[in-house]
Amino acid sequence: PRKLDLPGFEDARVLSYVDVLKRKAPVGRKVAIIGAGGIGFDIAEFITHDPSHAKSSTDVDAFLKEWGIDKENAVRGGVDTISPQPPSLGPCEKVYLLQRKASKHGAGLGKTTGWIHRTVLKNKGVTMIGGVQYKKLDGDGLHIRVEDKKKGAGEDLTLDVDTVIVCAGQDPLRELQSDLKAAGVSVHLVGGADVSAELDAKRAIDQATRLAVQIESVKGELKYSPPSSMMSQMMGLIGKKK
Repeated sequence: PRKLDLPGFEDARVLSYVDVLKRKAPVGRKVAIIGAGGIGFDIAEFITHDPSHAKSSTDVDAFLKEWGIDKENAVRGGVDTISPQPPSLGPCEKVYLLQRKASKHGAGLGKTTGWIHRTVLKNKGVTMIGGVQYKKLDGDGLHIRVEDKKKGAGEDLTLDVDTVIVCAGQDPLRELQSDLKAAGVSVHLVGGADVSAELDAKRAIDQATRLAVQIESVKGELKYSPPSSMMSQMMGLIGKKK
């Protein structure tokens, strides 16, 4: 996990997503999550789950209750006059999901499921803030500045939180690379070990497949060139016809 070099971030209140998910570090009741990519959304859902309630992802009745659906279909369409009963923030009192981008939260999530993740967190009461500049963490809380490009102005805010969870990407893990090279072993980097920014499974699979096809004939490190998009291929064909 990538660490942020900001004043106050050496504080014990600052956790990584690995600390929370793997090391089971205790999380406070007022939380700021830095980074609203896939990991940030997963962390927000994880820390706001109430263990005393059934998970709507595995329990049919809990799902129907959360989204306001009548299993017996006694009302029109199975939804008429039925109010959804979304879960609360669970053990948390306040949760902020922050991102530097001013674009919509979760814009890079799956096309068919992203809207569900956004809606679930919104219904729980998670506060989503974009266009954020992170300043420092001190006794008053997390200091940020929120830029509004439409208004051409910014606002300084201090979030009263007792835990900050950093979900701001990863750094490549290349611990073995130098030792292997020193031993004379040919080394190729693929996937997150090559480029860890916004991990892309399709890119990693494509990269590994191309390497596997050429590995016996490759001398030195293979330079990866991502395949061109369908649109660029079509434009290339049009250009040739002209």
